[in-house]
Amino acid sequence: MGKCRGALAALAVLTTVFWLTGCASPQVVAATTSQAPLASPTQAPAQSAAAQRVPGGTAKENLSYFDLVDDALFAAQPQADGRAIIDGLVAAGFDKSAMQVTPDSTPTHNDTDSIQFAVQLGSDCLIGQFGGGEYSSVVGPALATGGCLVGKTRPIDW
Repeated sequence: MGKCRGALAALAVLTTVFWLTGCASPQVVAATTSQAPLASPTQAPAQSAAAQRVPGGTAKENLSYFDLVDDALFAAQPQADGRAIIDGLVAAGFDKSAMQVTPDSTPTHNDTDSIQFAVQLGSDCLIGQFGGGEYSSVVGPALATGGCLVGKTRPIDW
């Protein structure tokens, strides 16, 4: 029970920090730094023996592939926006209709410090965050209300 309280407290602090710093709306923040090796920008994720997408697999089974795809994108495009992130995940075989992404700008039209994005796979989610040159990801449960991210997300209508 103590671990749960500590995790909830940490999530509350991170959510408050993002809310106060104007990084869009409060979001579920990925707390685990990706351990996947950076792929070179010219290396296609599907060509890597380190990770492969598991069609119909769980979020946990697809985390290393999710990380590989995202690491390759951010190595090639260090200023990638939400659309580039979603397009990269779609190109890698993830279902666009199962995705969410936070806005690229604040309500006052400033760039956000980070972007959160997620793919729901069954009852779990692959959740990624990129900001300040750092990428992190985590597998978390889908929300009871549907989706993966708390707060305002932008429509994926392209």
